[in-house]
Amino acid sequence: HGFARNVEWTVKSMSETSVALELVPNDYTKEMWDKDFVCTFTVTLESDELKTQMLVENKQAEESFDFQAALHSYFTVSALDKLEITGSFEGKEFLNKVADETQTEDRSAITISEEYDRVYMGVNDPVLNDAGTGKALAVVNSAGWEDTVIWNPYGDEGMGYNNFVCVESVKFDPVTLDGGASWEGVMSLKPSSL
Repeated sequence: HGFARNVEWTVKSMSETSVALELVPNDYTKEMWDKDFVCTFTVTLESDELKTQMLVENKQAEESFDFQAALHSYFTVSALDKLEITGSFEGKEFLNKVADETQTEDRSAITISEEYDRVYMGVNDPVLNDAGTGKALAVVNSAGWEDTVIWNPYGDEGMGYNNFVCVESVKFDPVTLDGGASWEGVMSLKPSSL
């Protein structure tokens, strides 16, 4: 899962509808990854969506580095048997981490009835459709995020498996950033009625 989720970020700027957080190297991160970088994560609330932007900058003069990124987004659902996740899943390869093998998806709509930990390569347009609430939530990846992870600990009552799903916007294949270069991932959440 990387180190970014385990460290304190600095509030770079804030308004009534947005916040920008910044992560720079520190002793903890340098123990795992001794690179000169700046990562800025901005969240903006608009009238019809929640927009996020992750900007990773290589501050090294000449040395390149590789990284991966994922937004571990957990969504509350009414119940798994009322949830369907649609998108461009059909015909796409996915890494089934539970079975430890690569498979091809034959469904256009994903339903969860078993433990789920799958990386869908080339799928970046998931929509959570919750018949129990009558609502849909589109995960709109407009830049950088090329893949989707779906995770749920099906059957684990202690984790409350039946009332959430993790649908992550991911850049699974490592990004190589040359010295001075940057990468941007933009993801928006857009709610609607079914």
